[in-house]
Amino acid sequence: MTTLKAQLQEDLTAAIKDRDELRSSTIRLTLSAVTSEEVAGKEKRELSDADVLKVITREAKKRREAAEAFEQGGRADQAARERAEGEVLASYLPKQLSDEELAAIVAAAVAESGASGPQAMGAVMKLVKPKVDGLAEGGRVAAAVKAALA
Repeated sequence: MTTLKAQLQEDLTAAIKDRDELRSSTIRLTLSAVTSEEVAGKEKRELSDADVLKVITREAKKRREAAEAFEQGGRADQAARERAEGEVLASYLPKQLSDEELAAIVAAAVAESGASGPQAMGAVMKLVKPKVDGLAEGGRVAAAVKAALA
């Protein structure tokens, strides 16, 4: 069993013992998503820590999007719950890059590729993506590249 998955299970046990409903339900749903990912496809497999991290990232993104949808629908209480669940999941994710750090990485990639103009976005993204994988959301990266090339 991967260390991150084991950490999630230990934290679930602790949350249940502490009667922390928010934390326990969030971790339970995340472990369910991990298990679904493990059995998806033709044969069962054990996920690596990187794969478990991708599942947690996907779950956190779902919470952010749901919170925005609830806000727009006038359901502030539900939006607050989704944001709280997102914060629980964020504790398992690596620290995200700041806008300044992301801009510096993008600027270095633009200089390295010699790109100019929006048509070179793919080439720059190809250089930036491995450096920021897991540290910045794809939309933020694309926006930073677009701004640097504009």
